[in-house]
Amino acid sequence: MAAATVRTRRFKWALELGTAPGGRPRGAPESRGPVGFSERQMGEGGVHESDRILVEKRCWDVALGPLKQIPMNLFIMYMAGNTISIFPAMMVGMMGWRPLQALLSLSSTLKLLESSSARLLQFLVFLLGNGLGLALALYKCQAMGLLPTHASDWLAFITPPQRMEVTGGGLIL
Repeated sequence: MAAATVRTRRFKWALELGTAPGGRPRGAPESRGPVGFSERQMGEGGVHESDRILVEKRCWDVALGPLKQIPMNLFIMYMAGNTISIFPAMMVGMMGWRPLQALLSLSSTLKLLESSSARLLQFLVFLLGNGLGLALALYKCQAMGLLPTHASDWLAFITPPQRMEVTGGGLIL
């Protein structure tokens, strides 16, 4: 009796050459397909619908990209401090250059957004994000004292006043 149970027991390392890998005899018709196989054909509408959804997602990702950079820019502004040195100056320069570069390459961004149904809203969101990025860079420049915002910053361009009279220290001139 123990011998009968040993014979019917299959070992992991046992290989039967008379059957196909799925356990069915060779030459038998395949009753089921691979994983994800469906007997009914997929309609063309489903493919176009999923493509349209993917295009909309991609367009919104492009439009929201500059807004997603603002929290990181705020953190960089905080970490850079308000002192004038090479690293904060480079951070502010890059913080202003990225939105400016994105606004200068606006035509390529508009080509990406052409296939979207909400392209005007996405374009406005893109402009708003880049405008906020530029505003943050200008604010940081002003906080560091790099922008000429006081009258004393313009002294080189003011003509000195004409002397109306000259006085001396008790001597007649």
